[in-house]
Amino acid sequence: MFEVFGFYRFIKIPYLKKNKKLISEILIKKNIRGTVIISKEGINGTISGKGLDIKTTIDKLKKVLKFKNFNSTNKTKSLFQPFHKPKVKIKSEVVPMNLKLNKMIQKKDSHVEPNKWNKLIKDKKTIVIDVRKPFEYDVGTFKGSVNPRVDNFRDFPKYLRKLKKNQPIAMFCTGGIRCEKASVYLEKKGFSNVYQLKGGILNYLKKTDQRKSLWKGECFVFDNRVSLKHGLKSGSYSICSGCRKPISSKNKNSEKYEEGVSCPNCHDKLTDQQKTRFRMRQKQINLAKKVGKRHIFQKEY
Repeated sequence: MFEVFGFYRFIKIPYLKKNKKLISEILIKKNIRGTVIISKEGINGTISGKGLDIKTTIDKLKKVLKFKNFNSTNKTKSLFQPFHKPKVKIKSEVVPMNLKLNKMIQKKDSHVEPNKWNKLIKDKKTIVIDVRKPFEYDVGTFKGSVNPRVDNFRDFPKYLRKLKKNQPIAMFCTGGIRCEKASVYLEKKGFSNVYQLKGGILNYLKKTDQRKSLWKGECFVFDNRVSLKHGLKSGSYSICSGCRKPISSKNKNSEKYEEGVSCPNCHDKLTDQQKTRFRMRQKQINLAKKVGKRHIFQKEY
């Protein structure tokens, strides 16, 4: 069993190249995989490994970057290692929004616990915004939510400018960091009733009884588990090898679905040359499976 740990912290981080090297060494030494993003404004990541190794890694991260607690964390479990390798990336922002935070976030506490979230979003005056990308929204979302349908989070502020400043706004995302930054933007623009789901969708699915839940569908996650259900159990989605978008069992019944090659989303967009290359790749994967081996391009577990 592997532990998957998601986290973020807004804090001033100097010497990015030096810290990137230090963090990479920590991950490699403890056999931790996943992605960690650092910038001058903070750190954001999701990593996976054995429980004790995760704990040691997190303790060392805090020591290297000199802070005591994360702004938010989430823990899930996986029967397999959901990441291929460790990655540490330097970015200009931990969430690309053209809004750089030179100081630690200073704003009123707008977090709403999962047990109070239902009441907030049931209020007809509240606009409920799913700030994630369209393909994530299509996998699952809260009843009555709207999605800006922007593929690049940098374009999100354009949508936010259309909202009324006195209207109650409830935002949510996978783990909370995208909402955290969006709420800073809104408060800077004079919005007075901004709320965000504490710990994101993952925290809600972990703590909310499915019989009382307002969540519909599954939650897309950026690792090889692909999606999670209530109780943070593994979902039913897989990834299309042609376009790298999530596909459901219903998609697989389409005549445009071909294992390892295409799905309804990309079948008509791929060239014949691409499809031929993908078929060759899938053939190699199938041959490896027959002899009980794992192919380098095999994605499913």
